[in-house]
Amino acid sequence: MVPFLFHSQEMHLLPCGALWWPAEQALLVADLHFGKAHFFAGMGQFLPPYDSYETSLRLAERISQTGAQRVLCLGDSFHNADGAANLASDALTILHDLARKVDWVWITGNHDDDASFMLGRAVPEMTLQGIALRHETVADNDAPEISGHFHPKIRLRHKGQNIARRCFLISDNKLIMPAFGALTGGLDVRHPAIHAAVRAPVTALIPSGEKLLRFPVEAMAA
Repeated sequence: MVPFLFHSQEMHLLPCGALWWPAEQALLVADLHFGKAHFFAGMGQFLPPYDSYETSLRLAERISQTGAQRVLCLGDSFHNADGAANLASDALTILHDLARKVDWVWITGNHDDDASFMLGRAVPEMTLQGIALRHETVADNDAPEISGHFHPKIRLRHKGQNIARRCFLISDNKLIMPAFGALTGGLDVRHPAIHAAVRAPVTALIPSGEKLLRFPVEAMAA
């Protein structure tokens, strides 16, 4: 875990895309998209149906690693409104076990805005230490916030190879988290949709070992 300060709060970025907030004993994750493979199977596009189990297993590992007492999911935890009802039994078993041990909060997103959650509690957004936690960033808002939604990914060319990595995006007052789910794509950090929502300068952050790699997005070629 790599520590950094965001609005005077020490936070730790994890390579898996989670964020550990020690002062709140909270593990933050965004865009789990539970049930995505099941959803696509219903549309005739059959994918290996193990994404929900893999995502829940990774969550359990990160909770154990950090000792988190609270889990905050920043929206699109389920791929659609029926995702909670159709969650695979192996993933459901893990989540029920975890929910007995920690305070679990689902912040609703555009995919799961009216979902009926089977454990924990669901809220549209919340605020901790003066920092708003929501699914999608509010443009032209100077209040500090942490959000998800965009699945940011950075693409680089290094030593003749093309490299793509999930990343965190940070500006003066916004921190956008990458997607945590096992079956989630990514939106290039240079995409106009991101820059319409986040005021420059914007930096991509990639935790690597004990270092935090920083890439000024504006300096990258389109």
